Order: sequence, then C-alpha cells, then structure tokens
Amino acid sequence: MQNKVLILDFGSQYTQLIGRRVRELNIFSEIKPFNKPPKDLSEYKAVILSGSPYSVRADDAPHPDLSAIRGKKPLLGVCYGAQYLAHFNGGKVEKSNTREYGRANLAHVQTGNPFLASVNNGSQVWMSHADTIKQLPENAVLLASTHDVENAAFKFEGEETYGIQFHPEVYHSTDGKQLLENFLVHIAGIEQTWTPDAFVETTVSDLKEKLGDEKVILGLSGGVDSSVAAVLLHKAIGSNLHCIFVNNGLLRKNEFDGVLKQYEGMGLNVKGVDASARFLDELAGESDPEKKRKIIGRVFVEVFDDESKLVEGANWLAQGTIYPDVIESVSATGGPSATIKSHHNVGGLPDYMKLKVVEPLKMLFKDEVRRVGASMGLDHELLGRHPFPGPGLAIRILGDITREKVAILQDVDHIFINGLRDWGLYDKVWQAGAMLLPVNSVGVMGDERTYEKCVALRAVESTDGMTADWVNLPYEFLQKTSNDIINKVPGVNRVVYDISSKPPATIEWE
Repeated sequence: MQNKVLILDFGSQYTQLIGRRVRELNIFSEIKPFNKPPKDLSEYKAVILSGSPYSVRADDAPHPDLSAIRGKKPLLGVCYGAQYLAHFNGGKVEKSNTREYGRANLAHVQTGNPFLASVNNGSQVWMSHADTIKQLPENAVLLASTHDVENAAFKFEGEETYGIQFHPEVYHSTDGKQLLENFLVHIAGIEQTWTPDAFVETTVSDLKEKLGDEKVILGLSGGVDSSVAAVLLHKAIGSNLHCIFVNNGLLRKNEFDGVLKQYEGMGLNVKGVDASARFLDELAGESDPEKKRKIIGRVFVEVFDDESKLVEGANWLAQGTIYPDVIESVSATGGPSATIKSHHNVGGLPDYMKLKVVEPLKMLFKDEVRRVGASMGLDHELLGRHPFPGPGLAIRILGDITREKVAILQDVDHIFINGLRDWGLYDKVWQAGAMLLPVNSVGVMGDERTYEKCVALRAVESTDGMTADWVNLPYEFLQKTSNDIINKVPGVNRVVYDISSKPPATIEWE
C-alpha cells in the first residue's frame, strides 16, 4: 500500500475517530504512538497529529521529532497537534480563560485555499481544549476563526502544513469529512483505493503467504467477526482451516445448536465442542468482572489447546479480533491511551500453547467488517446479527455465575431479542441484551409478596462500538416485554431499561 495515512497518537479520546473518518474516504490509515513512529515513512502520503489530554506548556508534554515529516509530507495538526505546531515554532499558546468545549461556528474563512474548499462561514465545528493559540508563528497565515477562537485554522507558508483547533473527525463538525478530503485527496494527492474488495484481495494474498500449507484452527462464535474471518481464511487456505465452535455455557438460549446449523452449507469445516460444564465450574464463586474475563479467556485457550492436538499439523490459532477490542484492551498502538477493559481474545497465548495467532480483522471496525463480509457474499441475516461479547452472559450477570442465573438470563434475553424481531426493531438496533442485577427487590404476584431478581434491558445504536447511544424503543414494546419477562421467567419480578450513553457508560455492564 502506497496510499496510506499515518496518524500520530498523542492520547486523545478521538484519535480512533480520525482513523475511521479517513477510512470512510476509502483511504487506509494507521495509528502509531507519537513516541514510536515508523522508521520507514515512504509508504505514507500524509501525516495527521492527533489531539491529547496534555498541554503543550507542560514539562511532560509529548514532543516528537517531526524533522523527517515537516515540509516533506503534507501535515495536519488537530487540536493538540495544532497547538504543538504553533508553540514549538515561535507561536504562543496559553491557558484559555474559559474551557473551549462543544459547538462553535467558523467565521472569516479564507476563500481560495484548497484546504477549506466547500467549507463556508457558519460551518459548525466541535471544540475540546483547555489551551488556546493566542499568537501564530511568524511564517503561519490565518485561514479561519470562530467567535471565541481567533486562530481556529492556519497554514505555514511555503509548505503543506496545517493546524486546526477543532476536531473534524467528530460528527458535530458538519464539514469535517469535507475538510479531511480536501487535505488528503486534493492537497496530498492520495488515491481513494481502499475498498472492501481491495481489503479482501490484499488480506487473502497476505494470508496465503503467511500461512502457506500450515493448518489453522479458528474459534467460531456465530457472530459477524469470526464468520467473516473464517471466510477470508477459507479463501486463502481452504481445507487447512479447521473451525471450532465452543459452547462455554454462557451463550444465548439454544444458540449452540442454532449456530452449528447456520454454518451448514457455507463450505466450512466446523466442529462443535460442548465445554459448558468446564467453564461454569471454573467460574463458580467468582464475581470480579476482570477475573471472570480472565478465567473465560484462560479456559477458552485450554479448550482450543486440547482441540488443536486433535488436528495434526495445526500451527495457528485464528481469532476474529477487531479494532475496538484492541483499543479497549490496551492502547491502540502501545501509546499513552488508557486501558478500559480486557478482551478474552486479545493478546498473546500462554507458553505451553504452541500455536501462533493470526487475526485478519484486527485493524477493522465493526461496520468495515460487515462491508467486507457483504463483498464476499455472506448472508444478510448473518451480517446483520448484533454483536455479542466473547465472555457471553458472564459479563451480563453482575456478580458470581451459577447455572440457575444463566438459565434465568437466557430466558429473559430470549424474550427481549425475539420481541425486537417480532416488532421489526431488531435491524434498527446495533446491539441489545439483558443484564441480571445482583439485587433482589420486593414485588407482589397474586396475593403473595415476592423478593426476586431485577433485570435491565439495554439497546444501543452505534456505528462501530466506540461510541453508542441508547435506543428510544416504543413504550408499548417495553411494556409488553416487561410483562412477558415477569410472567414467564420464574425468579424475576422487576424490569428496568438502561438509558445511558457510551461514553460515559460502556455498552456492557461489566
């Protein structure tokens, strides 16, 4: 790939969104930590500097050496990146009198500059910074302002180096995608050739070269990610791919048999392994969310180690890891971002397991995985299936795991998900599920007082899982679903609906 964009990550919560917006332009982007840039920059046609929680005025502020980039490749500084370009080149950055956060509108937009082509006065942008650029360097020219931020956009004379105080990557910046297109396509001259078909062609070729004639074991889940990964690998190595679907005892109701049937006719070599008792025994008595994830991850690996020994010549374990999994488990690139939670399918394998890991989707967001699957002809129903967490119902049961709790939640979830389908709401929701809460509440059923479980229903809309908002489901649907759950699921007497967004909440409760 000779049409890539390098994004240097300074730890901003929005860095991953920059990468997504670039890819929406059919241009491939890679995110690297500011302190570990690639040694070979020849493949990159442009560079973007992200925002950051740091201040450029701080002693520990990120301060990379840009000598191999500045003036040699088109460069765009966003928020902290813009302040960095100003501060360390003779400009003046000071603490803002008031925190500049939220919507603003561009004014005094310089016409005739290709960077702001089709971006007009009044265009809404999104601000998120505590410092502000008070004075530009001598060799910089002002391109646009807002009511409160004079130096909202600028350019260095004699080079294609730009800085903007706002965030073009967020949806609130209405012309943000246009601005990125201006910079990457019209200024940097990058060809828009990164498409699902191109990804499939490149990935299959790379897998053939990487795997050769060796055998690969893939853990199928029935979801979009592992299914797309399976088809990609099957295209590359054919019968050398051995798919295993593990029942960890934490799947949805009747899912084990349903998923195995779903894969019939896809040409894949699939084996079902019922290890539910093994997982549930290991989880007994454990209530800490991170420890539950670790136990599931460990047992998952152990089961696959056992199964791999039954496949002679198996040297690889394939996983359907996608970009948000990686981002939330560790910094996306080993940079300064914070860990949110661990994912059971992210990271290396224990020493005793001799399999090497291959993750063909680990640089894709969920919406990109679906587009890749569609380009390979996967069934719409499979591609439209809601994401389901790898640890399954274990992280939807708050507290310790018992077989009784799993059965209760499976019944509740079954009513909720089937109800969404029956009401024509399933495809309008990105992800939905039920949570079993670790509290009992008083209720009345008939003439008897009850003291039973409370469940929370959650349905969100999202594009990639990085951000999400709760879905305003019809009251009539929620009313019927609540009644059905309480009447049909013994042990539950109260149903609530979660109306939290991500952030600050996560999609799952653990």
